Amino acid sequence: MNLDLFKQLLSFDSTSGKEREVALWLYETLSAPSKELMEVGDGTLNLFLKWGEPKLVFCTHMDTVLPYIPPTFTADAVHGRGSCDAKGQILAMYSACKELEARGKDGFGLLLLAGEETGSWGAKAFAKTSFRAPYLIVGEPTGNKMVSAAKGTQSYELCFTGKAFHSGYPEHGESAVDAFVEFYNKLKATDFGIDLELGETTWNIGKLCSDNPQNILSPELSCRLYFRTTFSSHKAVQEWMAAQGDNPKVKAIGGDTPSKYFTINGFEAAPVAFGSDAPHLSNFEHKAICGPGSIFTAHRPDEQVLLKDLEEAVNLYVKMFEGL
Repeated sequence: MNLDLFKQLLSFDSTSGKEREVALWLYETLSAPSKELMEVGDGTLNLFLKWGEPKLVFCTHMDTVLPYIPPTFTADAVHGRGSCDAKGQILAMYSACKELEARGKDGFGLLLLAGEETGSWGAKAFAKTSFRAPYLIVGEPTGNKMVSAAKGTQSYELCFTGKAFHSGYPEHGESAVDAFVEFYNKLKATDFGIDLELGETTWNIGKLCSDNPQNILSPELSCRLYFRTTFSSHKAVQEWMAAQGDNPKVKAIGGDTPSKYFTINGFEAAPVAFGSDAPHLSNFEHKAICGPGSIFTAHRPDEQVLLKDLEEAVNLYVKMFEGL
């Protein structure tokens, strides 16, 4: 496994929106019989490497979450942004492809996508191409277990309105913050049930903004609401949000459905609560998710991947290809 390649790959700041440079570098650096760069449409690029006519495609993403954290290497691990999510996936999948090539195999590919962390824009662009293949294996930090099922997502933009007034006389105004708190408490008290396979429905609030001075009641508050839904709750969440009335104003801004994924006998498998590009890649009949690293360090300042897990992933990917 080429750790110098990994160090160079991790040295790129490819936080979402900045993937173009690393895609061009990967195009020049990685070797394959066929290489193709594809415009996504937002200034970023996808990269597709092929060994023959692929029946199985390994796939992961080039972008990372903010902020960029430079890599550090220890005796048994690699730390830094993207080490497991998902540049470690790139290294393991490319290493597996080179091992298969060395064994005289073909009929596989490596698809590297842009924009996974902010809406799967690269996957959505690739889905519009004419390419089709039976099998897809998506690399995400799963502890080298195959994913049996994954939660869906549902994202909303919310805008709460109030009536600005001097904060010394709050009885003459209406605070958008109060409207937000009322909605928050209502949502927190809502029971979407427990799914037998995927468990509890969860949600998170981000991009919270009410830019009013401290001595004026807030006339407006905006935020994003992001659900992780189950097989039993996905439709219920949509219906609950549609019934919220006029304050807040609700705008649905995308998501994907909970999904089951194919697993292979003899490989460990478990459900997960995170999303991936997999639901958007309609080019493939059978889709799997598996990769080195832990989701519990992904997106954290201490993101890391163990070297032994990278090596195990390479062997797993080769076995998966040969088994299929």
